[in-house]
Amino acid sequence: MNSGELLERSLAYAWGSVAEVGDGPLERRTPCAAWDLEHLLGHLDDSLDALYEGLTGGRIGLLPHTDRACGFRTRAGAVLGAWSAGPPGRVLVGERPLDVRVMAVVGAVEIAVHGWDVAQACGRPRPIPVALAAELLPLARCLVAEEDRGVRFAAPVAVPDRARPDARLLAFLGRRDSFPG
Repeated sequence: MNSGELLERSLAYAWGSVAEVGDGPLERRTPCAAWDLEHLLGHLDDSLDALYEGLTGGRIGLLPHTDRACGFRTRAGAVLGAWSAGPPGRVLVGERPLDVRVMAVVGAVEIAVHGWDVAQACGRPRPIPVALAAELLPLARCLVAEEDRGVRFAAPVAVPDRARPDARLLAFLGRRDSFPG
């Protein structure tokens, strides 16, 4: 597994979801009960800022909050450009070093799943590609600890073992594979 490729595929999937935002209201519900679409897109902005900062040691200036979808596309392009320019081997998270490939994998899980959340909030079901979900699922299982439940993630949702990888990934992260909107 190439962490840069995984990040790129997650960004491409989320990019397609964010394209569905359009001019509709940003107060739409999301699968993340405490967030509306505007908060979710803001969280994606923050995630991309952190990735970019880790990849470059620099920072993307904040964009106006009036066009979150445009902000996502701008930041996603900057992250991909920074990755292709050759990121450092390690980044500091606080005072702790972290392998940049681990940062990319964390970003890939975060961005793909929130891309699904955005599509659901827009009323346009858009499954995470099966191959991408199959690669992200074991990584998510390594990244999400029990103490994350109730704080960053809801409790896992039961699904059959034979469920598709995208449904199992979403269920592991506390989401159902459909959202009533």
